[in-house]
Amino acid sequence: MKKTIFLLAVVLFLTSIVRAEGPIKPGDAATDFTLKSVKGDMISLSDFGDAKGFIIVFTSNVCPVAKKYEERVIDLHKEFGLKGYPVVAINSNDAGVSPGDSYEEMKKVASVRGYSFQYLRDESQNVARLYGATNTPHVYILSKKDGYLKVEYVGAIDNNADDASKADKKYVADAVHALLKGENVPVTATKAVGCSLKWRQAK
Repeated sequence: MKKTIFLLAVVLFLTSIVRAEGPIKPGDAATDFTLKSVKGDMISLSDFGDAKGFIIVFTSNVCPVAKKYEERVIDLHKEFGLKGYPVVAINSNDAGVSPGDSYEEMKKVASVRGYSFQYLRDESQNVARLYGATNTPHVYILSKKDGYLKVEYVGAIDNNADDASKADKKYVADAVHALLKGENVPVTATKAVGCSLKWRQAK
């Protein structure tokens, strides 16, 4: 038993090394993180003891595409949060490049829009790099599997950024519905469509 546990630990460690070299993909193990929320708390995924998984959304206050998807993100949390898959939104945009994405602006937006999900600030942009986020919005669905976080889906929320009513492929909702039923995710990866993530410029 001890040998089995040791070997499992080695495998997970080696997996984390490989993953650090590039964007995480469906089937990979995801890394937990600790980021500051708009309420001032430091939040980690491990804090969600009852969660079955997570809908991680890299987003922006000002990106036109992210704003079009905002209501859909709110609805995803309302639909799946209490079922074990809460939305955890992350803003990784550099405020020097995109002032509207500063921490103070994040707090204003969350208050005005009444966000009931966690909205976190990735000031160092390390989480965005670790996950391989490139756009806003960019979604990662994670599930808890035997003590680690498995990446189940990466990509867009659905197939129509302009009009939710015309989206006939609801990738995120379909994926979570499948997971809740114990089924395989029907589509595990799509292209994230939106604004490019605003990286900190070298001085």
